[in-house]
Formats: sequence, C-alpha cells, structure tokens
Amino acid sequence: MGGRESMIGPVLCVVGARPNYMKMAPLLRAFAANARMPRAVLVHTGQHYDYALNDRLFVDLQLPAPDINLEVGSGTHAVQTAEVMKRFEPVVDELKPSAVLVVGDVNSTLACSLVAAKKAVAVIHVEAGLRSFDRAMPEEINRVLTDQIADLMYTTERSAQANLEREGVTPERVVFVGNLMIDSLKAALPQAVQPEVTVRREGGHAEMLADARGFGAVTLHRPSNVDDPAVLKDVLATLAEVAGRLPLVWPMHPRTRASIERAGLTSALDNPRLICLPPQGYLEMVGLMSRATVVLTDSGGVQEETTALGVPCLTMRANTERPITVEQGTNTLVGRDRAKVVGCVEEVLAGGGKRGRVPEYWDGRTAERIAHHLGGWLRSRAAYQAILPA
Repeated sequence: MGGRESMIGPVLCVVGARPNYMKMAPLLRAFAANARMPRAVLVHTGQHYDYALNDRLFVDLQLPAPDINLEVGSGTHAVQTAEVMKRFEPVVDELKPSAVLVVGDVNSTLACSLVAAKKAVAVIHVEAGLRSFDRAMPEEINRVLTDQIADLMYTTERSAQANLEREGVTPERVVFVGNLMIDSLKAALPQAVQPEVTVRREGGHAEMLADARGFGAVTLHRPSNVDDPAVLKDVLATLAEVAGRLPLVWPMHPRTRASIERAGLTSALDNPRLICLPPQGYLEMVGLMSRATVVLTDSGGVQEETTALGVPCLTMRANTERPITVEQGTNTLVGRDRAKVVGCVEEVLAGGGKRGRVPEYWDGRTAERIAHHLGGWLRSRAAYQAILPA
C-alpha cells in the first residue's frame, strides 16, 4: 500500500453508535492522508442499526462504508457488550492488527478494548479522561474501564489529564489533541440543511420558525430523562412551558418516542409549538443547532457542538463529563428543575445567555494531530517489539 509501513498491522477503527461517527469520519480522512499511518480498517459493531441513526449519518459525514459490520443490534448492556466481544475477537485473530482504536464511551468502546487488551493488542482511546463522576451512568463505567486498559489516550480538554492521573494513569500514555467533534462540525457547516427545509420536508409547520424570538432545538435520550414515566411526564411538561415562550423543534430519538408511547404520554406532543420530527441526519442537526436561539439537551456531543457554535445550551442533567463546556463554553447545567430551565430560557430571550469562547485546540485540526502522533507511536512500538526476544 504505497508508502505505508508494510511491517505494521492494520489499525482497527471501531464505531458503534451515532456519536462515534462524528469522531471517526475526520480521523479516517487524516489517516488516509498520512503516509506514516498503517492501513485503517473500519469496524462497525452494529450497536445502532436504525437507518436514520446509521446509514444516513455515514453519507452526511462522508464516512466510508464499514469494512466489517458485526451486526450486533440492541440488547441489555451486558448482552450487547458480550455479543460485541464474541463477534470482534475473530476479527482480531484474523487481521492481527497493530492497534484497536476506539472513540467515546459506548458499550462497543469497552467491549472491543477488552478483547484487544486480552490479546496484547494496543488499545488507543480517543476522547479519554472525561468524567461525570456519576457511576450510575453506564457511559461513565465504560470511560473509566477503557482508560484503565488503554495503552495510549488522546484527550479533548486539559482537565482530562488530571482525571487520568488521579486514577493512576502515567502521563506518557496521554496526549492532549483537541476535539474531533469540532473537525466534523466545521466540515459540515457549509453543507448544513436550513431548519425551514428540514421541518417542511417532515410535514411540520415551518412558519413557526419565523417567530420573532427564533426557535429552540431539543435532543433528549438519556435513561435518566426518558425511562421513568413520572420523570418523563415532568420533562414533557417543562418542554411545554418553554414552548409557550418560543417554538421548539425536537428530532426525537427512537427510544424516547418508544418511552413516550409506552407511558401513554403521546397527548403531551399535541402542541403546535412543539415540532416533533423523526431522527435527522447530521447536516440537518447542524442546521438546527447553528440557527437555534437556545438548545435543550442531555447529549454530551451537543454540549460540545453548541459551545463551538456559540449557541446557549441548557443541559437537562445534574452533571456533565464535559466541564469545559460549562467553564469556558455556552453550557449551563439545569437538571430537571423546571423553574431553572424556564428562567434560563427567559434570560436568553432577553438578550442574555452564555456565549462563552471556543476552547483550546477545538480548531478543526484534531484529526491531523492524532494521525501525526499515532503514526510515529506505532512505528516506534513496532521497532521496539521487533528487538524483543521470542
């Protein structure tokens, strides 16, 4: 493969769920452009398999079709993690990779890391060291365990280094590179779909977006917000109160819609100022976020994207693993406190709200920095292993 190090095995790049795609797309492009990097093999675990959450995003992000699809599908956390491990192990055995690269904190991240670590294959974790300090979140368990077995960790913000050091990770295993999400965001902005086009295409009332106060965008899917019927009822009531102040556009995650239907709460969606849409592609979401007056979310990625866009973000969670979005960015933690949510929205509408600043290295060049460093790291590691006694 012209110019690439033929003695080094491929890098298996793992994606499993929607947030992974935005991080992997710029990384694969940077790897292909860097002759120091060995061949990259894209492995999709199939953790997300809904078309609107999967194939459409691959197209929007110009992400190549996976080389391997494990087609795991849904299941409990234990079942899904175990199934990924069972199906990923033969791939590692067959391809003999130099490294397994994982991103984020989904079940696939931990599962593939465990397989690689037990087979003495280097584990590279991109977006390492983020902590919510809430062990009730499955993602927090995935983050902590993945970082403990990773050989090399790339971080999005400097506070991540301190988190890792507290957990006994040595500094030489950690490299601060910036945020891959922003690479994808910057690349997508020129192609972003205008909100009016998105709403009209889905049969919604696009004229609502002409409201003098603008509109808010909503994304909610965390179990803490949508799994308990009583909590979900309260969340919907909060959104209805906000919608009385400015229209809300809500591309609804399949599990959220299923929870609403299961709880018998669909009547709460019969609000002309609450525009509920099916899941949207990345370019549609970028268009909605970039034009929104305010965003209400429980998504970590959306916290980062709104910070980069300078759009006020209200996070309906008690904590965040991305503190930099609060400390430097546009994010405010509001939990499920209805008075606080409504108060923050009114502050934004009065011309306030956090605008923040774009954090260090959130500049659209993170993938280049990773490719440059990782290419050298893998070659050095291969040279060292070549002189070890058999």
